[in-house]
Amino acid sequence: MKALVLFALVSAASAFHLTQQHDEFHFKSWMAQYNKVYSMQEYNERLQIFTANKRKVDKHNAGNHSFTMALNQFSDMTFSEFKKSYLWTEPQNCSATKGTYISRNGPYPDSIDWRKKGNYVTDVKNQGPCGSCWTFSTTGCLESVTAISTGKLVPLSEQQLVDCAQDFNNHGCNGGLPSQAFEYIMYNKGLMTETDYPYTAMDGICKYKPEQAAAFVKKVVNITAYDEMGMVDAVATHNPVSFAFEVVSDFMFYDKGVYTSTKCHKTTDKVNHAVLAVGYGMENGTPYWIVKNSWGDGWGINGYFLIERGKNICGLAACSSFPVV
Repeated sequence: MKALVLFALVSAASAFHLTQQHDEFHFKSWMAQYNKVYSMQEYNERLQIFTANKRKVDKHNAGNHSFTMALNQFSDMTFSEFKKSYLWTEPQNCSATKGTYISRNGPYPDSIDWRKKGNYVTDVKNQGPCGSCWTFSTTGCLESVTAISTGKLVPLSEQQLVDCAQDFNNHGCNGGLPSQAFEYIMYNKGLMTETDYPYTAMDGICKYKPEQAAAFVKKVVNITAYDEMGMVDAVATHNPVSFAFEVVSDFMFYDKGVYTSTKCHKTTDKVNHAVLAVGYGMENGTPYWIVKNSWGDGWGINGYFLIERGKNICGLAACSSFPVV
């Protein structure tokens, strides 16, 4: 009997050791892929976080979900660390309840993708460890609206918004709203190009030069809060649309498929990330938005994601807007 117990204990210890080796092998491969270097103490800490994240991803993918998860550049971070670096830390007053947008009430095409309609959407950018997603949502939208209007697609400056738009209730790397950023561009009479005012992923001093302004806003259009059909109308008939929503922990590791969640909130006060709807469609009977993110093209579907449409998932219809040029 003792021999059996001892054998079971040895087997369990050996299986545990093998699992540890397996985890460490995965972690080292991941480190090489993302050029990560740690001190010895940090190595062990990050290995534990990575292993917990890997378990979470594997467990999700073993279940029956409309989207899959994958390890990515954030795999050595806890969600609270990720939030501090990549999402808004200041709550945003996303309160444009009655918008200025007038819907036409359809009919609308079954699907639309502004990336395929012409040279209207810039490449996916990377905000880095700065909660400046709102600036990328803003430039992405203004770049597209300007390109649809003029035929010229020019990457615009996020850094100008980070450095200069504080008077419009924006907070640089701590968050802001595209609707407020469009207001800033309108009253400030222009936004410079990415080339003339490059991105640093840090709060800086405003260096705006009006004579170098390359894009302008005549009017800001806010879609009525929670009017998701208004968003459909705008994307179908006009241009891509900026919107905000609440990111919760599983979204960090989104890989592909139609994202949906029961853990996030649907209200204006919880949104913590701004992105750009460039189109919509349907997959296996589920309607979705096609959304451009700002976490680089190695995240999600080449930097994009699909999110369920028609249910205000994670508050995505809480505060959407676009500029008129």
